[in-house]
Amino acid sequence: MSRPRSAWLVLEDGTVFSGQAFGAVAEASGEVVFSTSMTGYQEALTDPSFAGQILTMTYPLQGNYGVNQFDVESARVQVRGFIVREACDLPSHWRLPASQAEDKGTLHRYLADAGIPAIEGIDTRALTRKIRSAGVMMGIITNDDPARSASGHNQRNALARLHAAPRYDGSDFVREVSATEPHTWPHENSPKHHIAVLDLGVKHNILRILSGLGCKVTVLPYRTTADDILALQPDGVVLSPGPGDPALLGSAVDTVNGLLGRLPIFGICLGHQVLARACGASTYKLKFGHRGANHPVRDEATGRVSITAQNHGYAVDPDGLSSNIEVSHVHLNDGTCEGLRHRELPAFTIQYHSEASPGPQDNRYLFERFLELVEEAAK
Repeated sequence: MSRPRSAWLVLEDGTVFSGQAFGAVAEASGEVVFSTSMTGYQEALTDPSFAGQILTMTYPLQGNYGVNQFDVESARVQVRGFIVREACDLPSHWRLPASQAEDKGTLHRYLADAGIPAIEGIDTRALTRKIRSAGVMMGIITNDDPARSASGHNQRNALARLHAAPRYDGSDFVREVSATEPHTWPHENSPKHHIAVLDLGVKHNILRILSGLGCKVTVLPYRTTADDILALQPDGVVLSPGPGDPALLGSAVDTVNGLLGRLPIFGICLGHQVLARACGASTYKLKFGHRGANHPVRDEATGRVSITAQNHGYAVDPDGLSSNIEVSHVHLNDGTCEGLRHRELPAFTIQYHSEASPGPQDNRYLFERFLELVEEAAK
């Protein structure tokens, strides 16, 4: 199927990429990032950690197995925009009847229904190399041809709109993606444990896994206080992944400080960063982040290396950590901190996604490790 509309990506440094529009007829700005995952585009599109960002997929073909109602990680598409080399218009999947493939099962229809603009035909390799060399930057997807005017008038207009848009670094996206009211995830009739999840942008697969391990799971808004959590009498707390700068989450840091030593805690991704800040560490922004399903991480206690799924733009500086916290995992590509363990209290964290979705499932055992801490605390 040919794309009748042209579209452009304009970066904040003035670089312009041209392609064909699909998805919604709309303009969107956000931080331009890339993911190296070869599959799992629907999970990525609905991952709350991508809120406020325009996502580029490095793998060239996207949409070939369509979309469905099962492979979602939140209630809506979270990205601001989507960039691919080629979008498939005739997907094939066992969950997708052939009669629905072109009508309802394409990325084009999925994004159009969600109001999200997208571009195909862009040189995604060149864009990725640009981000790797210059770092992530703001960008705008537009249908207003930046090159139509010899004077560059339209490009200046697009840049002006981009520069007027809120910066990613200063925006509290957790407020946009967190639950507004407490709610319980469906669970077995007689759950063994009650786990509270502080929702910083939780993925559904975390809730599915905890429920599948026999837990009653209560999802709580990110501003829930430690006293309110303790009043629910949970057996443990999970600090979820989520988007944005952890330095903006002072209330969540206060909550963690009120829970340490009183309940077992498991922090994932942004939850890892929040617990680190509660224990004295600072955080900083990575040049282009870790996003994909092929990141090698070493367990410092065993020397074992796992291939992990990751989606984060900030990292923990362990230098300021209190003496009773140790670095438990390290990223083998750049040496960044990928996990923490409290030496005295039942609390540990990981920077990567143990729930994957998409990505390797090698690290689901960490949920079982957390529940072992819960059982030990109960005794």
